[in-house]
Amino acid sequence: MKKMKRINYKVPPYVIHLLVVSIVVAALSILMQVALPAYSTPAMPFIVLFFFFVTLFSLYVVLRDQSQRDSRKFVSGYMLSRIIKFMSCLLFLLIYFIASKEDRWRFAGAFMVIYLIFSISEIFILKKENSRLQKLRDAEKQNPTETGNDERAGQK
Repeated sequence: MKKMKRINYKVPPYVIHLLVVSIVVAALSILMQVALPAYSTPAMPFIVLFFFFVTLFSLYVVLRDQSQRDSRKFVSGYMLSRIIKFMSCLLFLLIYFIASKEDRWRFAGAFMVIYLIFSISEIFILKKENSRLQKLRDAEKQNPTETGNDERAGQK
């Protein structure tokens, strides 16, 4: 019988961080719906789910293949992710406002609070990933690869 190759896929740390933030915010939104139903919207879990996927996509656009990118590509990816996030938030709000007439203001308030929470966590994730990548770049500068040393030795 043939042995199947095992594929090792490492989940990026930002996905785990975002998942933890999403679980905490979802638990808080459910708690708010139970404790203060007059001030919460029934759509809160959907808002959390929406922001999880939008933020995950946004982080993927910015952080994909980050070690090979220069600062111009980072800025382009960041601006692209901001535009996509902004447009998808507007579309999500518009669809909900058209669909639900009586729950608009509670939904908008919950949407803004959850938006701020996810935006703050996204900033922390980007800062953490940037410092991790900077450490890797510094380590590569201090310890060039073996092939790099061999090429220099051959040139002397």
